[in-house]
Amino acid sequence: MNLDLQGKVAIVTGGSKGIGLGIVQMLLAEGACVVNVDRSPADACGLDGSDPALQTNYLFVHGDLTDVSVCETAVVRTLETFGKIDILVNNAGVNDGAGLDAGLAAFVQSLQRNLIHYYAMAHYAAEHLRRSRGCIVNIGSKVCETGQGGTSGYAASKGGINGLTREWAVELAPAGVRVNAVLPAETWTPLYERCLAAMPDPQAARAAIEKLIPLGRRFTTIEELASMVVFLASARSSHTTGQIIYVDGGYTHLDRKCTVDGGVSEFGAATT
Repeated sequence: MNLDLQGKVAIVTGGSKGIGLGIVQMLLAEGACVVNVDRSPADACGLDGSDPALQTNYLFVHGDLTDVSVCETAVVRTLETFGKIDILVNNAGVNDGAGLDAGLAAFVQSLQRNLIHYYAMAHYAAEHLRRSRGCIVNIGSKVCETGQGGTSGYAASKGGINGLTREWAVELAPAGVRVNAVLPAETWTPLYERCLAAMPDPQAARAAIEKLIPLGRRFTTIEELASMVVFLASARSSHTTGQIIYVDGGYTHLDRKCTVDGGVSEFGAATT
């Protein structure tokens, strides 16, 4: 399917690795111009401009998004380079383990890492998105629905992202700007792989998690998440706004009977 993204201009935060990198790569493959805003070095993701094809449709903006001036700079540089903004993908964040015992300073810092820059990017880009009748896609997390333990700041941030998605969808609808959120659960990323590698039996740990994912008993891939994001960023989803979409193989919401060995067939319909 041609998503008609040729010539569209997208800003992606945290686009140098993991899910963010997958989104950047897919947008570029669809013909969009992409601005990657990330604190990682410019060459960290292999999109440093050494590929001639990237020199006209890719821009890297280096900076830590906890400094909200970086958000404004990213918007300014995007306009200087490409002249417009059609798509904003708020992705950057980290599950930093700021739990109840971490204290107020750690909690506020977690909000800065995971929520404040979502607002700042939308604030600075809003005027330009109105002009282009563009869209925002926010990347959230199932943690805001399920909890996880020991990560109050991250959970609060992701819950806030869901709220802002609906709020912005209402506020920006008169201008034709769509706002949606994509929420992953257990996604196979390099970070997840490194975390499991530190365990005594990485293969057993992975298998134990995969058994809890009803659809296919496997992790979601970066490509599957990126595909949903890019679809929502395209005109193919032109009447979709205010939606919080889970790309998680049923992990978050399906009946717990589906997450045990044997699945729901062991219980049958009578148990409902």
